[in-house]
Amino acid sequence: MLTYYVIAPVLIAAFLFLASTNNTARILAIFFQMALFIASVHLVLVTRDAEVFTFVGNYEGALGIVLRANHLSADFVFITTLIFLAISVYSYKEKRNMPLFWFLLFLMEASLIGLFLSGDLFNIFVLVEVSTTVTLILVMYSRGKRNMFNGMLFLMANVVAAQFYLFGLGYIYMVAGTLDIRLATEVLATLEPRAQILPYALIMSSVAFKCALLPFFSWSPKVRVYLGTPTVVQAVLSGLQVKSALYLFIRFQDVFQTVAIQEFFLVIGIISAVFGAFLAICQTNVRMILAYHTISQVGLIIVGISINHAYSNVGGLYHIFSHAVFKTTLFLSVGVIAHSYGTDDVYKIRGVLKRMPVVGVSAAAAVLGITGAPFFIGSVSKYFISYDIPPFLNVITVLISLGTIISFAKFSTMFFGNTDIQGDVPSPEKCKTVPISLLGSICLGGGVFGTQLIFFLFRHEVNMVLSSYIQKSLVFLISVGIGWLVYAHVIKGNEALKRFGGINFSFKSICAAIGCFMAVILVYFAVIG
Repeated sequence: MLTYYVIAPVLIAAFLFLASTNNTARILAIFFQMALFIASVHLVLVTRDAEVFTFVGNYEGALGIVLRANHLSADFVFITTLIFLAISVYSYKEKRNMPLFWFLLFLMEASLIGLFLSGDLFNIFVLVEVSTTVTLILVMYSRGKRNMFNGMLFLMANVVAAQFYLFGLGYIYMVAGTLDIRLATEVLATLEPRAQILPYALIMSSVAFKCALLPFFSWSPKVRVYLGTPTVVQAVLSGLQVKSALYLFIRFQDVFQTVAIQEFFLVIGIISAVFGAFLAICQTNVRMILAYHTISQVGLIIVGISINHAYSNVGGLYHIFSHAVFKTTLFLSVGVIAHSYGTDDVYKIRGVLKRMPVVGVSAAAAVLGITGAPFFIGSVSKYFISYDIPPFLNVITVLISLGTIISFAKFSTMFFGNTDIQGDVPSPEKCKTVPISLLGSICLGGGVFGTQLIFFLFRHEVNMVLSSYIQKSLVFLISVGIGWLVYAHVIKGNEALKRFGGINFSFKSICAAIGCFMAVILVYFAVIG
């Protein structure tokens, strides 16, 4: 029955394209999405003990199209349906070109779920391209000149990255004789490592581009959050779509398990996390702060899943879920706040907790989650990422967290004080506050019941040592103090930082970066191999 997980969002999309102007139709669509979310919970439970698979059509084995769900892919389906349930409620009263908007939104969900369940390497390529096309239209949704330019840059850069994936795919088919993920993995495991490094370098260069790792970080935030892009699209792109790239990263590390160079990506993850946090500090637009922090958090996730330790890997996986929750909460909250205040400037928004307490408290919970405050969701994932790792790596993770704290010290100034904006700030609609508050509650619940949620999602029994957790909590509190001092005396009002925040890559630079990234992988393997 896995086919229905992919078909259901398509049917919802078609239904809403025809009837989205009707309020009853939107309510029905939300209930359908809720049913799909419940079905994803069932899928997580079913895949605890065994893999589930479905052959599409009358062909079985390597010749057929197969959908496979293991505990990892089921977790990603669960995350996807949860986030889309939240944004479908949030978008209930969206007015602009509703039929197309809802159609594209749910079509993106179908492509993401299909990607997570696909058992064929070429089908993954097709679904990634469908998702890219839908994203392109949503980025260009407002039809502004700058949005059109960003959309075309997004399209051309992704076309180039897709060619690297396709060349790698062709090489896999040449040496393995199949594009079925399971069979290809078995065949590649019997080959010499040097016979696999070229397709590995080609495919991982494309995947690293999709993850916006160094050196691909500069263009992605600007495309995702440029003015005119709907808030829910910004939330999906930064909070959810990047997870598809992380999923592919994990899958291809398993496919090429004999040549996977985890130490290389550990270094890339560290550098990406540091640069992402630094560029977030340089921003004054609240949306850009969040967008650059997506790069930082993706880098931290790559660090977690690249460390050869079971708890660190679990922490990295749980941080994928954590990031999806608190980043979606923050983007949806910022959408309400910026609309109410009429500005995206972090220095002009003040008194959010007083003027809109529900949104303010939920956003504050998400900030506490992303910074790793005790009892919040981020503290659990970061605790396990840094569990029993070498001291120098522990120092690096602390520095990454310090960068997050500094940038969110700037972000958090919105919650307090008095605004210069005259008049009353309009109250947000309930259809927006309900999903924001529910996601904000998960930011807290995911910390309090973190070990139980990890077992539910990833089938790992983990234990938190109280003394170690208290120690890491003290480090967090010290980092908060240092972070606020750095913000108050170095960052606040520093005009020089704006120049760094405007770093951008041209299309030619992006293409060159992809080629150089592949070359570095080949050279690295040649040296260590």
